[in-house]
Amino acid sequence: MSNLLTKIKDIIVADLNETRNQKGSQNPIAKLNQYLRQCEQETEKVGRLVERQTRLKDEFLKEFNEAAELAEKRKHQAEIASNAGEIELYQFAITEQQQYSERAERLSASLVQVADQLNELERKFDEMKRKLKDMHLRRMELMGRENVTRANLGMNQVLESSSYTDKSYSKFKDIENYLDRLEQKVKSSLNRSTIDDQIAKLEKEVAEKLNLKKE
Repeated sequence: MSNLLTKIKDIIVADLNETRNQKGSQNPIAKLNQYLRQCEQETEKVGRLVERQTRLKDEFLKEFNEAAELAEKRKHQAEIASNAGEIELYQFAITEQQQYSERAERLSASLVQVADQLNELERKFDEMKRKLKDMHLRRMELMGRENVTRANLGMNQVLESSSYTDKSYSKFKDIENYLDRLEQKVKSSLNRSTIDDQIAKLEKEVAEKLNLKKE
């Protein structure tokens, strides 16, 4: 019994040690998963930056349209004031028209620059997503190869390695022997109990017969 428990304990300890070793080792698939998680995080960050750049472009476009509309409006108002002989009003309108025109030109240049930057970001972002997808597919392929390799290794150990089979057979044999001994103990205990009951019954019958004869 103690020998069997010792063997079972040794098997459990060996399994725990193997698990710890696997966790501590630099497993290629685990390293790949970590790298992919980092790539996914970077891709998400870039995606948020692309969204911010898109909103910035929209803001520039909105400011440009507003400045261009006001410049055109002040130009029209300056013409009306000039035709009406309102010099002071004309000067005010023409001055603002010039300011809005300059602002529109500056915003137009910024808008072109922001649009070009956004196009470049979107192109690289799409490339990042394709690369990430390719790496996920590559990981699946490697995981498939790893599963097949581990499965074949395990099957070969059981099917082809005589030492592994002998060890397994020895373990089963030890347990069978233990169960056989336990079964024998149970039978012996049952037989002793049965014999005790039978003898006690015979003693009672003999005592009753003797009492009848005395009477």
